[in-house]
Amino acid sequence: MFSGFDIIIPVLVVLVLLVIFTGIKTVPQGYNYTVERFGRYTRTLAPGLNIIIPFVDRIGARMNMMEQVLDVPTQEVITRDNAIVAVDGVAFFQVLNAPQAAYQVSGLQNAILNLTMTNIRSVMGSMDLDELLSNRDAINERLLRIVDEAAHPWGIKMTRVEIKDINPPANLVESMARQMMAERDKRAQILTAEGLKAAQVLEAEGRREAAFRDAEARERAAEAEARATQVVSEAIAKGDVQAINYFVAQKYTEALTKIGSASNSKVVLMPMEASSLIGTLGGIGEIAKEVFRAEGTAGAQRQAARTPLVRPEDNQ
Repeated sequence: MFSGFDIIIPVLVVLVLLVIFTGIKTVPQGYNYTVERFGRYTRTLAPGLNIIIPFVDRIGARMNMMEQVLDVPTQEVITRDNAIVAVDGVAFFQVLNAPQAAYQVSGLQNAILNLTMTNIRSVMGSMDLDELLSNRDAINERLLRIVDEAAHPWGIKMTRVEIKDINPPANLVESMARQMMAERDKRAQILTAEGLKAAQVLEAEGRREAAFRDAEARERAAEAEARATQVVSEAIAKGDVQAINYFVAQKYTEALTKIGSASNSKVVLMPMEASSLIGTLGGIGEIAKEVFRAEGTAGAQRQAARTPLVRPEDNQ
C-alpha cells in the first residue's frame, strides 16, 4: 500500500519539471523577445536558449529583427501645377531596437504606412508634374530621409522608400504626347534647316574656289599670250618677216576655228582669197622647215664633236 507521502513526492517532481520547462524560452534566429515582469519591461531575449522566472516574468512582444517590406497603396496626389496623379510605392524597414519598436508606438507597420503615405503627398505635392516624371531618384532620396528621421524614435531604420508608379490622367497623357511630338517636329525642322544652311555654305565656297581657279587660269593664259606677243615683237624688231607671217596665220586660224564651231553657223562665207590663205599656210610651213633644218644642223655638229677622228695608220 502507498502512503500519502509516496504520492505527493512524484506530484511535486512533476510540478517542478513543469515549472522549469515553463521558464525555458527558445528564441528563433532573426527575432527578439521582450520580457515583462508584472507588466513592466525588464530585458530582451536574444536568439537562442533563454530562461525566465515562471509566473513572474512573461514574454511581452515578439519583434521581427529582419528587414521587412511594406506595400504603399495607390493614392491620388495633387501637384504644384494642379495635376492629379495616382501614386503607389514600397517601403523597406528594419527594427534595430526591439523595446522601442514594441513600446514607443502602437501598431508599428500601420504607423510606418501612414507616415510614408503622408510624406509622399507632402513631397510630391510641392513639385510640378514634369519634375515628378523626371526626378524620381530625387523624390525617393527625399522621402527616405524624411521618413527615416520621423521613425527614428520608434527604434527602426528605413532602408529604402521607392515610388513604383506615377499615373497621370488619360487626357493629360494625351496632351503630353502631343507636346512631345510637337517638340520632336520642331527639332527635326531645326536640324533640316541647319543641314540646308551647311550645304548652301559649302556650295558657295565651292563656287568661290572655282571662280578663283578660273580667274587664275585666265591670268596665266593672258601672261602666256603677252609673252608670245613680246617674242613676236622682238622678232619683228630684228627684221624677221617670217615671224610676222606665223603670228598672223595663228590668229587667222583661231578666228576660223571660232567661226566654224558656232552653233548657229551652217554656212561659212570666207571673204578672202584662197591663195592668200594658202600663202599664209605656206609661210608657216617654211618657218617649220627652217626650224627643223636649224635643229638638224646643230645636232650634226654636236655628233661630230663627240665622234673621234680615225687616221689611216690606225686601220692598218
